[in-house]
Amino acid sequence: MIAGGAAKRACRRHPGARSAVWAAAAGPPRLPCTMPSSAASAHRIRCRMPYTSAWYVSQLAGVIGSVFTVSSIQTWYAVIQKPVFNPPGWIFAPVWIVLYFLMGVSLFLVWKSDPSADLKERKKGISLFFLQLVLNALWSVIFFGLHNPFWAFIEIIVLWLAILLTIISFSKISKKAAYLLLPYIVWVSFASILNFSILIIN
Repeated sequence: MIAGGAAKRACRRHPGARSAVWAAAAGPPRLPCTMPSSAASAHRIRCRMPYTSAWYVSQLAGVIGSVFTVSSIQTWYAVIQKPVFNPPGWIFAPVWIVLYFLMGVSLFLVWKSDPSADLKERKKGISLFFLQLVLNALWSVIFFGLHNPFWAFIEIIVLWLAILLTIISFSKISKKAAYLLLPYIVWVSFASILNFSILIIN
C-alpha cells in the first residue's frame, strides 16, 4: 500500500514518469515479443508453401500414372511374359512414392535458391523438371494404359535424357537437389531395361 501510494504521488507530480511506473507494474512490453513471433510464423508459412507445392506437384504425376497402372498390374501386366529379374508387382507403389517425395524435395531446394545467383539456369532447371514430370506420367499412360511396350520404350529413353539434363542443370544450382534425383534416374534406368526386355520377349 505504501509503495502503491508513493507510485501514485510520483505519477501526479511527474506525468512523464507515469509510463515508467506502468511499465514496471505490467512487466516487459508484449509488442516486441509478439511481433517477432508473428513474423516467424509468417516466415514459416512462406517456407512451407513452396515445399508443399513442390511435393504436391511431384505427387500429381504419380496420381495420374497410378490411374492407368493400378488397373493393369493385376490384369494385362500379370499375364504378359516378363524377364526373370522382373520385381513383384507390389513393389512399384512404395518405390515411386519415395521417388516422388525425393523429387519434390529436390524441386523445393532449387525453388528456394537465390534467384540472383543464376536466374537463367534456375528457370532452365525448373522447366526441365516439369518436362520430365510430364514424360514420367506419359510413360504410364503408354505402357500400362495403351499396353504398348514399343512406344513406351521410345518414350522412356526420352524421359531418361530429360532426367539427366535436369540433374545436370540442378547441380549448377544445388548439389543436394541433384543428388536427390540420382535414385530416380537409377530406377528409370532399370525400368528402361525391363521395358526393353518385355518388348523383346512379347
